[in-house]
Amino acid sequence: MFAKSKWFQKRKHGGWGISPKTRQGWIYILGFILVLVIFNILPFWSNTVRIIFTIIWALILAADVVRIMINLKKDELETKQEALAERNASWGMVFVLTAGILYQIISSGLNNKLEVDIFPIIALLAGIIIKSLSYVYLEKLK
Repeated sequence: MFAKSKWFQKRKHGGWGISPKTRQGWIYILGFILVLVIFNILPFWSNTVRIIFTIIWALILAADVVRIMINLKKDELETKQEALAERNASWGMVFVLTAGILYQIISSGLNNKLEVDIFPIIALLAGIIIKSLSYVYLEKLK
């Protein structure tokens, strides 16, 4: 859409996504933030208009970031390293989510009132479904 992939690099440390690699990448990020801040500071719009604009602006940025990430060039070693890092991060998140659900079950059970946050359960189920569908798709590619 707006940015060029060569302005960015994959984020290897400290999370997912991209980080600016060139001056143009920094200008792109700062420009996106500046437009959002200026729009929300000016008193001309209602809160509803501000919220709608912020959501649309965030969706535009997210779509552009996904496009940039898809177009970033990676060699075979970088692809393998990224796959291993993603796998390890996924296992860590599964462990923490499962431990959190078990903690909620045990602590609420001790209080004789079962209360469990549904969102970690949904996250784990989504992971199971995505993994299964990925295996089905990848096996069809053989």
